[in-house]
Amino acid sequence: MKLTVQVKLLPTPLQAAALEETLHACNQAATWVSSVAFEKDIKRNFALREHTYTAV
Repeated sequence: MKLTVQVKLLPTPLQAAALEETLHACNQAATWVSSVAFEKDIKRNFALREHTYTAV
């Protein structure tokens, strides 16, 4: 059985700023990883991780 629960985040202003910074950093990392995959023509997940995991 699968149970799905919706929750509403109610962060404090400080927590909201930290969450926004974290999401921005994740997006930048994902964009960089995507560019590496494109530049090196890497199609497989594990191969891409070999090139990017340590830096991220």
